[in-house]
Amino acid sequence: LHGVYILSRNRDGLIIVDAHAAHERITYERLKTEYAAGSLGHQPLLIPLQVAVSSSEADLCETHVDELRRLGLHLDRSGPESVTLRELPVILSQADGAGLVRDVLSDLRAAAGGSTRVDDACMELLATMACHGSVRANRSLTLPEMNALLRAMEVTERSDQCNHGRPTWTQLSMADLDRLFLRGR
Repeated sequence: LHGVYILSRNRDGLIIVDAHAAHERITYERLKTEYAAGSLGHQPLLIPLQVAVSSSEADLCETHVDELRRLGLHLDRSGPESVTLRELPVILSQADGAGLVRDVLSDLRAAAGGSTRVDDACMELLATMACHGSVRANRSLTLPEMNALLRAMEVTERSDQCNHGRPTWTQLSMADLDRLFLRGR
């Protein structure tokens, strides 16, 4: 519906799914699982991507190269205010690489001065990556893509909420629908 919601039915009534929120949770849980197993797959880019960043973000890229590689991001400093993205996580291969790099470096900069443990910071970075790599509003999904998303929700932990705590779906029972349309009166 309008590139935002998936309408589905079950035996009880109508299910409305926020496609971005649901895909974000699914992507985040997959990234966490792969990260914990040390198997976060990465994909080399055919053409490395130059990304303009601030000099402090370029410094962070150099300082945290190992952490970024563990996240599946292979970045090299390519100038005073630029980095080159050479690889990114397979699960995010369709994401906007430049936006992803900027968001991750921004989060890394924000966490660098705090007392956050490394693993907590990595989970925050994975959440950023999941959000940035998930389907966006106004992108019409095909029927097979919608079905795949719904099936993935069925087997994903905490799929009822996105990473930010918003619900990913709601249900209207037949009784709820009947009340909306004043049926049975």
